[in-house]
Amino acid sequence: MAVLLTVLVLFLLGFVAGFILLVMGAINFDFSNSEIPPGVNQPAKLRIIHIILICTAVVGKILENIGICTQVSFVRYMQRRKVLGGDPKLFIKDLWFEKVPVRIYQPKAPSASQRRGVMFFHGGGWVFGSIETHEKLCRAIARESDSVVVSVGYRLAPEHKYPAAYEDCLNATRHFLQHLQLYGVDPARVTVCGDSAGGNLAAAVSQTLAGSSDLPKLRAQILIYPGLQALDFNLPSYHQNRGVPLLFRERAAFYVLQYLNGNAANLDEVLEGSHIPTDIKLNYQKWVSPDNIPEKFKVRGYKPRVLLDCTTEVFEKVKRFCEPTLSPLLAADTTIQQLPESFILTCEYDVLRDDGLLYKKRLEDNGVRVTWYHLEDGFHGIINSFHSDWLSFPSGK
Repeated sequence: MAVLLTVLVLFLLGFVAGFILLVMGAINFDFSNSEIPPGVNQPAKLRIIHIILICTAVVGKILENIGICTQVSFVRYMQRRKVLGGDPKLFIKDLWFEKVPVRIYQPKAPSASQRRGVMFFHGGGWVFGSIETHEKLCRAIARESDSVVVSVGYRLAPEHKYPAAYEDCLNATRHFLQHLQLYGVDPARVTVCGDSAGGNLAAAVSQTLAGSSDLPKLRAQILIYPGLQALDFNLPSYHQNRGVPLLFRERAAFYVLQYLNGNAANLDEVLEGSHIPTDIKLNYQKWVSPDNIPEKFKVRGYKPRVLLDCTTEVFEKVKRFCEPTLSPLLAADTTIQQLPESFILTCEYDVLRDDGLLYKKRLEDNGVRVTWYHLEDGFHGIINSFHSDWLSFPSGK
């Protein structure tokens, strides 16, 4: 018995030691491939958040390897926030809009007139994120702007591939626009809003509804560091910020492939730019090109790259990248011209920075009024930290 206990203890110690080494190895690997630029405010906090994310991913991978759960499901579980309970200033209710789960936040204070309405689509690379992960943010928007906020729990990849997330957001928005009177919302003041992948979905929904004649017109679209195209992962910001937490260049391509196909096949081709035929890239170059990005954003070591062609086999797997409902930056001018007033937020240390800059130019070139705000010390995902007591950043707030 004593021998058995000794063996068990040694096994457990070995497992714990191996686990620690594995986690430390992953952290060291990620650190060696990561960079926090000197312009980031409070870099130590960003390192801590990055370490937490790495540890969560490593534990998830271990659990997946021993057959307990998938890495994705574990990370989603860890992302879930503690239930916040009631809010003294808001009515909060979970509902279904056209089979899509939503959470509505309505100010309790009486209003002399109809309120604004905000459709909110959370970020998370179409793979992560939920109503719960953006709960505090949506509460803050509802309280501080005195708006009715609808947070949409759209289906996630890789279980639900494109266009599932887009369709859920579109259907939920249409339902809300058809029933505004139930929530005391002004039909002339409804906005779509989203961060990261949610910004992509907000832009796609806004474009689809722009030509609709049977619904109230959207008042505005609010795009918070959105990802808006999947043709070119070699724009200046993708290289300048390729190793800046919280979104590496490789992960950005990985997520959009998960959304499109439910897997990361052809990741190498997407990163090197050999997933889209040259003639198609040249056709879209008037919209997706470093030439359309102001020179001041290219000073951090950007070097132009040679266009690469691709095989028919690869393009067949990713050709839907060219659809505007996945890459809103590629929409026709006639669609862009009908879009509502827009707000775009970009961060200097974000791989998606140039997507926002290119879309800003497209909108302005087509006569759409744009309010652009650029966080000089911002990084991708910074808004998610605004409510943290000890890991918040001034720019996030």
